[in-house]
Amino acid sequence: MADTAYDADHFRHVIADKGALAVIPSNPSRASKPPLDKHLYAQRHLVEGGSSKLKQFRRVATRYEKTAGNDSAVVTIAATIPWMRYVSTAPSITVAISMNV
Repeated sequence: MADTAYDADHFRHVIADKGALAVIPSNPSRASKPPLDKHLYAQRHLVEGGSSKLKQFRRVATRYEKTAGNDSAVVTIAATIPWMRYVSTAPSITVAISMNV
């Protein structure tokens, strides 16, 4: 998923070479407009919201780490914190099962 600014043939070719579907709205000045899955593009806010949550962590937002391995580790740790908050507040399965009995 990308914004209209990334509507270029070379981006679309790289995405297609990786076996993925390019969900990029066409630039208004483009002569031939490739098809766009509007339903899938509407889900873009989920990706942007997730990256926004990660950017709340200063080390992730400022790209403090110098190596790719360290940067990946920091992003992984930063991603587990909101996930753990979600899991701890989600209703447990055992409670749902005992309510049905």
